[in-house]
Order: sequence, then C-alpha cells, then structure tokens
Amino acid sequence: MAPAGELPTMVRPALHLDSPAAIAHDRAMLRLADRIEVDAPPPGLADRYGRRFAYLRLSITDRCNFRCAYCLPDGYQKPADAPPELTVPEIANLVRAFAAMGVTKVRLTGGEPSVRRDLVAIADTVKRAGIAKVAMTTNGYRLARDAAALADAGVGAVNVSVDSLDPATFHRLTGHDRLAEVLAGAEAARDAGMTVKLNAVLMRGVNDDDLDCWIAFVRETGFVVRFIETMQTGDNSRFFGDRHRPGAFLAAELAARGWMAQSRATTDGPAITYRPPDGSAGGIGLILPYGPDFCASCNRLRLSASGRLHLCLFGDGGHDLRDLAQSADQQVALMTRIAAILPLKAEGHRLVDGDSGATRHFASIGG
Repeated sequence: MAPAGELPTMVRPALHLDSPAAIAHDRAMLRLADRIEVDAPPPGLADRYGRRFAYLRLSITDRCNFRCAYCLPDGYQKPADAPPELTVPEIANLVRAFAAMGVTKVRLTGGEPSVRRDLVAIADTVKRAGIAKVAMTTNGYRLARDAAALADAGVGAVNVSVDSLDPATFHRLTGHDRLAEVLAGAEAARDAGMTVKLNAVLMRGVNDDDLDCWIAFVRETGFVVRFIETMQTGDNSRFFGDRHRPGAFLAAELAARGWMAQSRATTDGPAITYRPPDGSAGGIGLILPYGPDFCASCNRLRLSASGRLHLCLFGDGGHDLRDLAQSADQQVALMTRIAAILPLKAEGHRLVDGDSGATRHFASIGG
C-alpha cells in the first residue's frame, strides 16, 4: 500500500488494452490521481531559438485502418517489438505535466485515433487535465458515429483527411470506398459544435489540378480545406519522387483570384489560410514544409503512442518520458526532464536534403 496521500504506482494488470476491465481500471486510477496536488516548477516551454510551445500533438496509437498511398499503402503491420500504447492514466500524467508547463492545446492523432475503443475516455482525460483546446485528426471512418460523444468529452476541433472529392480516386488512395461516409462524419462533427477542417495531401498527377473543384466545395459547405505538400519518409521515397509537387503554385493561384492570407493564432498549426474575396465562410489552407523558413514559427511538440517526446516530426528517434508517467507524484521529475530535452530541438528539419530522420511513415509519430 502507498502511504496516505500518495498515489500508488500505476502498474496495470495484464489486461487487453481496450477491454472493459482495462478501461474500468484506468478510470479508477484516474480518480485517485485527481486527488493529488503536486508542486511544479514555473511553466514555460521554449527552445534555444526563442520558439515557444503551447501545442502538443499526442499520438494515441500507431494503428490505422486505412491504406493511404503516401503512408501505409500495404496497411498497418504491427512490429514484433512494438511497445504497448499509452494507457489513460499515463496520458493523464503526461498531459498534466505539459499543461503545467504552458501547453494549452492538445491534438489527438495516430495512426487513426478512433481504432482505440477508449478514445472518448482519452479525450475527456486530456480536457480534464487542464487543456483549453482539445482537437483531433482522423480519417473520419467512425466520425459520424462518435462525433456527439467526442464533443461531449471536450473535443472542440477536428481535422478530417479527404485527399480527393472523386469517390474512385478516394477509394484508390485509401483502400476504402467510403468518401460519402467520411464527408457525413465531417458534417456530423460540425453539427456537434466542432470546428471542422479537411486535410488533403497534394499529389502531382492526382489532385494538383482540382483547385476549382475544391473552391466550389468550400463555397458550398463553408469548410476550410488545407493542402499539405507530399513529404518524404523512410518508407515512401519512390512515391515522393513520383508525386511531390511544391505547393507554392496554389498560393499564386489563390492570390490571383483575390483570396487573402490570414494571420495565425498562437496555437494554430503551420497552415497559411486564404479566405474568399467575398468574405463568405470557408477557406483554403496551405502547409508547405519545403518552403523557406517553415520551421521558424514552429510551436508544437509531439508525443508518440509509446510515450516518447519528439521535438520534430522528422527528428532522430525521440526521448522517453513513459517511465516518469507512472504516478502523479513523479510530475516534478517529468517536467524537469521535459525542460532538459527542449534545448536539443534543432533549428529546422532536413527534408530539403532528403533526410527525413527516423520517421518511417506518418502513422509512427502522428504526422
């Protein structure tokens, strides 16, 4: 037994990660954790280049049920030595530490977050840990079913991957003939009160000449659609060579049509969003990691599904935090380690040199 007033180390019984018994155990441990207050060092996450970090991308699984051409074209293959995914109590302890150090926004990513049956419990945990804005990135496969519950748990924004508005092309890119279901999920999320954006990976010869179609869609639906340049990873070099097209041409086309670039908020991601010239709802966003000074405004850190802190999507392996996420009384030590890691963040990625670091595919860290 732990001494009075202390939380016992959260060693979980040998239960299947998503089983009802495991979920019940996690919730019980969270109730214990909520009773403990821990003194912490002053908040603040900054690196040696003066960048401050109020945004954490939290991967909760490497698993994905889609087979996207640029990420997992052969589907998810679980490595034999894969560590277990973070438990809900571990997530609670990690997020509390980041919140105490100034993080105000957490985005749940994967893999595909909705493959975890405890997704709603995770979202609720993150919100209760002191996070002002909880968001999620998803393929939308189960969003129509889950949108209301996620909104009730505190998810206020969702990004949905939709690489094409043509059903046949969508099917070919993802391995699923579910475009209508995914778009219905986006509508359900908006109806539940979430801010909804659609993400499309820009691919030469696939969707790089579809701007007129997307503009019509934006005007009809009021959604914001963001184009993301195809990025090279360890597993997709050939695809990258065939399909990468720099996205600056889209910025020029939008400007020529009178669309205006908007300023970004402190916890916004890297997209530059252009609004329609008539002031109507919706927008087109561009995420151009191969452009100049892309990393100068970096405001986000990444935590993998196994509890490793990644300072960059294209860094060199990450830093383990999991051993300090087992008990609420480890919070000061956890925060001290995080603070010690931050100065190691590089000034920028090395993508323009063909170096994608240790990232084999985007499901491994959360994109």
